[in-house]
Amino acid sequence: MFRQIFLAALLAIVMCSPVNADVYRWVSGDGSVHFSDVPPRDRPYSPVRVRPVTSLPMHENLKQSEGVERHRKGVERLLADGSENYATRKKAEELEETCQDYRNQLQNIQSQLRAGYSNDRGNGLRRKRRVVSQAYSRECILR
Repeated sequence: MFRQIFLAALLAIVMCSPVNADVYRWVSGDGSVHFSDVPPRDRPYSPVRVRPVTSLPMHENLKQSEGVERHRKGVERLLADGSENYATRKKAEELEETCQDYRNQLQNIQSQLRAGYSNDRGNGLRRKRRVVSQAYSRECILR
């Protein structure tokens, strides 16, 4: 009986031990790169160092997941309390940023027009100024 338990334990240890196989890399005549655990006989090869597998304990993942969940719920609670206020403020900030971008574009086009250009270039700038000005009026002034 003791012998059977000993053999079973020995078999389990042997079966669970990590397998160490050498890996080799070589380039064939057509330029293809090959990897194998058997080195080629007719070609130069180089051994490849294979790093051991890294595993993370599951309980660490669960702890991190619980922390993330707590933070997410806290953010949801904050947003739920003033979600309308927050959404309105955020939309107003985005609109102001867009309007400022239009003003900067118009100012840049105007300064280029003052610098003087040929007719074709000037006409293109005036056309661009008209498009940007219409978008600025539609999105920022007429709201």
